[in-house]
Amino acid sequence: MHDQKYLRRKDAAEYLKAVWGFGSAQTLAKLACHGGGPAFHRAGSVVLYTRDALDKWAESRIGPELKSTSEAVGETA
Repeated sequence: MHDQKYLRRKDAAEYLKAVWGFGSAQTLAKLACHGGGPAFHRAGSVVLYTRDALDKWAESRIGPELKSTSEAVGETA
């Protein structure tokens, strides 16, 4: 999987889970339809992701470092 330039949705989800600890094929499919997900390419009906796009998207989903759950109360980021 790590030698491929483009990853199909299932492989992209496995990559996200292995590297970032979150992500599923169902979530990627939903976000591809509604927006808010990683950038992707299409080859006919096949959706393809690059690791760079997946990493950028995953990084953007992670909030600031906290020392307590109470630090996040009332904050919107």
